[in-house]
Amino acid sequence: MKRPEVCILPVAGLSTRNLPATKVLHKGFLTLHSKPIIQYAVNACAEIGIKEIVFIYSDQSCKYLFEKYFAPYPWLEEHLKEKNKIEILQELLSVIPQGMKFSFAEQKEPLGNGHAILMAKDIVGDRDFVVMWPDDVYINFHGAGILSQLLEVYEKEGGMVENIMELPREQLVRYGVLSGAVREGRIVHAKGKVEKPALEDVPSNYASMGPYILPNEIMDILPEVKKGNNGEINLADAMGLAAERGMKLTGVLCEATRFDCGTNKELAKSNLKLSLMEDPELRAYCADLLNTILV
Repeated sequence: MKRPEVCILPVAGLSTRNLPATKVLHKGFLTLHSKPIIQYAVNACAEIGIKEIVFIYSDQSCKYLFEKYFAPYPWLEEHLKEKNKIEILQELLSVIPQGMKFSFAEQKEPLGNGHAILMAKDIVGDRDFVVMWPDDVYINFHGAGILSQLLEVYEKEGGMVENIMELPREQLVRYGVLSGAVREGRIVHAKGKVEKPALEDVPSNYASMGPYILPNEIMDILPEVKKGNNGEINLADAMGLAAERGMKLTGVLCEATRFDCGTNKELAKSNLKLSLMEDPELRAYCADLLNTILV
């Protein structure tokens, strides 16, 4: 077992649920409490010592945005120094974690998230790897970040380790769901995974949410995966196949608050929630505003 040094971030989708903003701007650059969504994923990777991030992109304009954002900007840095805007300068410099490398792989056709992961195979090489969905942001306000929690379990258990959530059965039809699940505290050992089951076939209350820490063998299994009931090649199905063949699958009920940024409505809710949690002045303002509105 090797400590993962690379993270795959699929950013190839059309982001239709975030239109019209995403007509010209990738949703990774929509902001959550003043930071681009993608920055939370990169910061989480830096926390556990990830050395390389692979963006899976779908077109050159998308690739250019990520290349531009995660590159030094000497002129702007010098301008901020001259204007003595040191706090803003520090924010700008923190965009790129020290020693982080950014790589790119193209997904030419929208064949599913599993297919997107496979596009990074040559870059990943023989390394174990992390997968994150950038529009799902997890923040732990009282301790280690979500990848640190997963890594702790991964180093003990090996195999496939993922963040899971316990949800009502009627919501589980939207997710991959652990099967053969046995819980021990915050750890759930599972025998497999079912992608978006019918309500009557839901095998447990544990939804597969990501992020994931995965052994390199998953890259060899992905080409075998057939299209799922959504007509796409799914990472969840590759993990389910690996589990059927004896690879350990462990879910972790991580201590973290989820901020869903997948639609404009959910992003607005997440912005309000996180901003209120982080900013006492804003909480007071909103309390006054609500009193004014409700009068």
